Amino acid sequence: MAALASSLIRQKRAVKDDQANRPIANKRKPCPKSNKSLCQKQILVLISKVRLCGGRRGRTEKRPEPQLKGIVTRLYSQHGHYLQMLPDGTMDGTRDENSCFSQFNLIPVGLRIVAIQGAKSGFYLGMNSEGYLYTSENFNPECKFKESVFENYYVTYSSMLYRQSQSGRSWYIGINRDGKVMKGNRVKKTKAAAHFLPKVIEVAMYKEPSLHELVAEQSPPRKTVKTSDSPSHQNGRKEAPRADAS
Repeated sequence: MAALASSLIRQKRAVKDDQANRPIANKRKPCPKSNKSLCQKQILVLISKVRLCGGRRGRTEKRPEPQLKGIVTRLYSQHGHYLQMLPDGTMDGTRDENSCFSQFNLIPVGLRIVAIQGAKSGFYLGMNSEGYLYTSENFNPECKFKESVFENYYVTYSSMLYRQSQSGRSWYIGINRDGKVMKGNRVKKTKAAAHFLPKVIEVAMYKEPSLHELVAEQSPPRKTVKTSDSPSHQNGRKEAPRADAS
């Protein structure tokens, strides 16, 4: 028993000696007291929150520009001509199905409403208050046409702004048998001159014209090219040659 007791005493002394010889861990330095008042601390917290909210708002406001799905197409008339827009803004018909001037961008700007833009020239097709077709460098309300499918599956394009004052009959884009564009108020939707068959080349994405080109309350410049049989030019419009035959 005496040997067991002495052994326990020696073990306790060894444990105490080990604890005494262990290095003392470095204590953390106390944080220096801030000299800022409670009001100043609250102001700093408020400023940090405002900066954080401002950064988030800036990221959410960056939205992609709207995109419209349209088509690149050729408009084939029932009279056997392709509508074409020449580099000088002149409109007529051609029988050459490979003409690069007969390609148009049909851009939807509303429900069954399209803008017709020459793919080569970049001009928009418009119809003025007298029914004459003209080409415009900028998009404007006169460049909106309603696209409708007729009974024979051909498509007609009528002005969204102008129609007959008494009967209410629409004014249409038309080409006569000679390949000349007609005055809109002389074209009837039941006649072959108003019937077009879109021959789609490809599907493309476009910016909405009214968002980046239309200037409110201003008359946009038009492409002016004088021809021998054109009527008098008003407001700088390039009007298509007159042809009354259906």
